[in-house]
Amino acid sequence: MKQPLLHIDNVTLSARVAGQWQPIVINSSFTLNQNEILGIVGESGSGKSVTSLAIMGLLPKGILQVTEGRILFEGNNISRLSPKEMRLLRGNAIAMVFQEPMSSLNPSMRCGYQVGEILKQHTALSATEIKQQVLELFEKVKLPDPDAIYNRYPHEISGGQKQRVMIAMAIACKPKILIADEPTTALDVTVQKEIILLLKSLQQETGMSIIFISHDLSLVSGIANRVLVMYKGEIVEQGDADSIFNYPQHTYTKALINSRPSLEVRLRRLPTIQDYLTNAVSDIEITPQMRAEKHKALYAQAPLLEVINVEKEYFSSAGILGKKTGFKAVNDVSFKLYEGETLGLVGESGCGKSTLGNAILQLDKPTAGKILYRGADLASLSKKEIRQLRKEIQIIFQDPYSSLNPRLTVGEAITEPMKVHKLYKTAAERREKALELLERVGLGEAYFNRYPHEFSGGQRQRIGIARTIALQPKLIVCDESVSALDISVQAQVLNLLNELKEDFGFTYIFISHDLAVVKYMSDQVLVMNKGRIEEKNEADALYEHPQKPYTQKLIDAIPK
Repeated sequence: MKQPLLHIDNVTLSARVAGQWQPIVINSSFTLNQNEILGIVGESGSGKSVTSLAIMGLLPKGILQVTEGRILFEGNNISRLSPKEMRLLRGNAIAMVFQEPMSSLNPSMRCGYQVGEILKQHTALSATEIKQQVLELFEKVKLPDPDAIYNRYPHEISGGQKQRVMIAMAIACKPKILIADEPTTALDVTVQKEIILLLKSLQQETGMSIIFISHDLSLVSGIANRVLVMYKGEIVEQGDADSIFNYPQHTYTKALINSRPSLEVRLRRLPTIQDYLTNAVSDIEITPQMRAEKHKALYAQAPLLEVINVEKEYFSSAGILGKKTGFKAVNDVSFKLYEGETLGLVGESGCGKSTLGNAILQLDKPTAGKILYRGADLASLSKKEIRQLRKEIQIIFQDPYSSLNPRLTVGEAITEPMKVHKLYKTAAERREKALELLERVGLGEAYFNRYPHEFSGGQRQRIGIARTIALQPKLIVCDESVSALDISVQAQVLNLLNELKEDFGFTYIFISHDLAVVKYMSDQVLVMNKGRIEEKNEADALYEHPQKPYTQKLIDAIPK
């Protein structure tokens, strides 16, 4: 029998907590064969990434360590190698593509030089040969205009291009194993598909083996030959991709598969991991007739918001005396939004979604057109009236950690906007209301005096939602507010947003690049492309019968 390329043999990884070593990955065993793509799935904290760091010999010393078992690469135990021996192996025989390319790339170095560094470290090539090799790598990973990108800094290229630079760096020394840790998280659905196809084609061309780590099972289904599922530090299920996706055995695997919104069936409430573990799954379906009746009543009323021929143009100039050039981020956009509606706004990065959201919020005023809220032109409002408007129109941001003040406790973060807008007479009343809101978003009194860094991503998003609804707004802009969350946490937050909408009569503009989520949440969907509205329709009708090639391309890119 052929020896596997990599064998994780009963490995336990431990973290140092209060002077004691506590196991966080327990008796993990799996193999990676030659010329194979292995998918590892699970939520944040399941042990996926820490396992990959152990393979790479990148566990932070004194904080995490391999306490039991062996990591065998080509039959040799690499978990006991010295740092110098590991450096020779890392990047050369085993390479890694990290989740966030912006923080993985050096912002002060040009992209070409960063990729060239690894060749300089592991090969005897001359400077001219290294440059030629880097340009060939950029072509191989299908970067447009390799010569231009060679001399650009990371901030001058898009997220998808940055990820391609990272892949070029990882495959520079033709490694036998490539570990891709969440390489497509927060990327557009079309760019996501491109990266998946690129990794598959590179694997077929070079014969290297890939470990593809993700929290998204549907994404893994498009690339992996075999899959293992991790939950709370243990491998709960593993097998070939077909068996895992079509005949899952473990309850957790079933929950992961079903927590993602379906494109075929519209459920009143998305099932969560907890629902499956407690056998409390509800499968009440919303029929087309139910939606039609709701929409008839919804669109019979006067619009809450009207966007009329709105444009937002930015100007740039080359040098002090350079000629100014204009770029229309939003170009002649018009639509109506009705009270109680959820309007989905989709499109790739740079299409103008967030710019339009900022214009509606009056955070970045449009250069042309009108925005009417309850019939009043927002451009004609005084500063005092705009301040009052802030109470009515709120936003839930993509990254709850950066939008919460790390110096304020959760309670202070929620009561602060109440204080600014003079809601409730006393601090005691505001505290009582904040506790009610924490309870409403699935947290409780115990969390009131804690700080943002003490919470998980999903919990922080719930705190952000509590802070937003503290002002009892009418219209909420959700700007990529679930894109960075695990599938099951995403399901919890989407359920919460829908419950709050029913209870408080909220109206949402739901901005996202995740088309499956937008379809589930929305009454109508606007598709944006290069600042313009490409297509607009009722959500189900748009997905079933897209009229424009661009919309069809977006829908085709959704992981099935």
